[in-house]
Amino acid sequence: MFTGVRFITFIIAFSAAIGPSAAAHAWGKTGHRVTGAIADAYLSDAARREVAAILGTEDLAEASTWPDFMRASPDEFWQDTASPYHYVTIPAGKTYAEVGAPPEGNAITALARFRAVLEDDGAGREEKQLALRFIVHLIGDLHQPLHTGNGTDRGGNDYAVTFYSEHTNLHRVWDSLLVEHEQLSYSELSGWLMRRLTRERVASWQQTDPVVWATESAAIRDTIYPGGDREIRSAYIFEHRETVRIRLLQAGVRMAAYLNAVFAEPNLGTAPAD
Repeated sequence: MFTGVRFITFIIAFSAAIGPSAAAHAWGKTGHRVTGAIADAYLSDAARREVAAILGTEDLAEASTWPDFMRASPDEFWQDTASPYHYVTIPAGKTYAEVGAPPEGNAITALARFRAVLEDDGAGREEKQLALRFIVHLIGDLHQPLHTGNGTDRGGNDYAVTFYSEHTNLHRVWDSLLVEHEQLSYSELSGWLMRRLTRERVASWQQTDPVVWATESAAIRDTIYPGGDREIRSAYIFEHRETVRIRLLQAGVRMAAYLNAVFAEPNLGTAPAD
């Protein structure tokens, strides 16, 4: 049984051993599906037709988790090339313009790459499926505060905490434990959240620049480290629950706005499609 400093030392050593490819699955399956379900409701008619032409019967909720599932593939693309696509690094006190992207790329450069595929009339359907699934996933990633890392702890993966006495790390808390604590399915949670969307709120969330999303996440990130004994219980959940819900809602609304822009109808409606 690990306790105190010994446990924290073990977590850091273990995290370094498994490497960055195991690091980040933003929002977990439930959270990603919530963002996809919200986006599905706000697609323009043109975007809905294009999504159906690319994905067939697969909706955005189903597509949203595919890039994480494929990280188990031994293919070089999934093991090496695509690994950095899931996160951005913006150190505290810096802007993205100041630090830019590393040579291997990040979530922001990957979004640009995959958007270009969707806009390429010469790209094949399989290429567009890969691109669309990644776009859906990465927009979710960029709205999870710890997917904009500070460059010191692998987005909270090396920051050991306990969640109701369970030894874990802060990244996992924000990826999945806070969402799972709701004990709701993705369809239940997305439905509850969408009932809170007003025309004014949707209109205010039309920002489709991923640098803005990452900058927002960096600002939130710097407020969510628990400090002290690093014990996360009901008080922490009470303090941050609304942030989790707003970021899921923003990711879904902005995902629709982004796809509507890609598919030539940039003006997102202010109510879900029937």
